[in-house]
Amino acid sequence: MTVSSALRAERSRMYDELLAEHTIMRRGAALVAVSFANLADGQPVDVRTLVSTSRWLIEYVRSHHGSEDEQFWPALGDVFPAAVAELDRMVVEHQALDAELHTLARAVDAIDAREITGGRAEVLVVVSEAAMSGLPSAQRVREILTRHFDEEEPILLELFPQLPDADLARVRNGIFHGDFRVSPHLVLGLMEDPVRIPGYTDVLSAFPASVRWLRPVLLARYRSTKKALAVTTFLDRV
Repeated sequence: MTVSSALRAERSRMYDELLAEHTIMRRGAALVAVSFANLADGQPVDVRTLVSTSRWLIEYVRSHHGSEDEQFWPALGDVFPAAVAELDRMVVEHQALDAELHTLARAVDAIDAREITGGRAEVLVVVSEAAMSGLPSAQRVREILTRHFDEEEPILLELFPQLPDADLARVRNGIFHGDFRVSPHLVLGLMEDPVRIPGYTDVLSAFPASVRWLRPVLLARYRSTKKALAVTTFLDRV
């Protein structure tokens, strides 16, 4: 492979890695929103699993967008000053998303603080309150993420091929790679469900060896988590 073709491959892989992050968050938000809706509908959702999955999603999104705001967008803005206005709009959207994540986090904390004990009638009341407190925020987070990524991805698809060779490493360092030590079963599962992400093999190669070796076990845990969330399927266009 020549230097030129290697750099083209590097740009393509960088975009696939970014899409992988976005897809994990898109699908994670769908998983949480659908589970809250199922809980509100009286389906047998394990509330503790919903709490832990929601917290994982909140922290994953916050970490990704924090890295973008601090490193990725400034680096792109330095290289493409004409695109600064569009990039600044992405940062403003992050602020709106952060506010909704905060609302969802408060609802999840309130759910976690409730004791799911007592007779059946009491349990049903607590579960119903939990579902209704978190459902609007979960749906709103999903909506904002979907709209944000739909706007962001075409911009980056246009800019990435134009990146000067000298700036590749600096820009790539701003793409947040999820902490695979935290709920790797969710990261791996969402990369494959309902279909594998583009560039799956290359993205998977960046995972720690221990995570790759445990992939079958982690995917089984993901399926168990999804069952506990009472989610049999969810729509995703990626």
